Amino acid sequence: MTDLLIAPFQRRFLPETTVFASLIYLPHGVRVLATWAFGWKAVPGLLAGTVCSISLFSSDHEVAYLSPQIIEGVVLGSVSALLAFEFARLSGHNLYAGQERRLSWQGMIIIGALSSVINAIGQTVIYSGLIGFEDLGEVLVMYAIGDLAGVVLCMIALMFVFRWLRLRSLS
Repeated sequence: MTDLLIAPFQRRFLPETTVFASLIYLPHGVRVLATWAFGWKAVPGLLAGTVCSISLFSSDHEVAYLSPQIIEGVVLGSVSALLAFEFARLSGHNLYAGQERRLSWQGMIIIGALSSVINAIGQTVIYSGLIGFEDLGEVLVMYAIGDLAGVVLCMIALMFVFRWLRLRSLS
């Protein structure tokens, strides 16, 4: 959805920053929720999914031009949620699945925001040689907005799935 629906719309209005960030990046929500459910075991699947996505939706020219940065960006993106969950756990707030009776929506939004900041700063550093200094702030903000929007939309979708499952089990 991000590459087929959101990116074309965004390219029309923000062509310079679209290469680096999306205003709604749904995979970040997947990262957060997968890491919530599976912990560090989610990382290999997230890495594989990101590599598959790049090979499906990126041109050979983009991959060849950005290859060292792509590898670094893929690894960072795949571990950003894990880093946020571990930071929270070390701070006394274990928000992984199974720690509480119910999912902490506020905790997931905070983890999503923290992992978004980790991802945004890291991706901006990784691509700093390719991003003009004048665009640096805009790209950093786009990463943060896109990641957080992806988390919120995935959380809303998950809320509806959980509600549907509860209603289905009652009937």
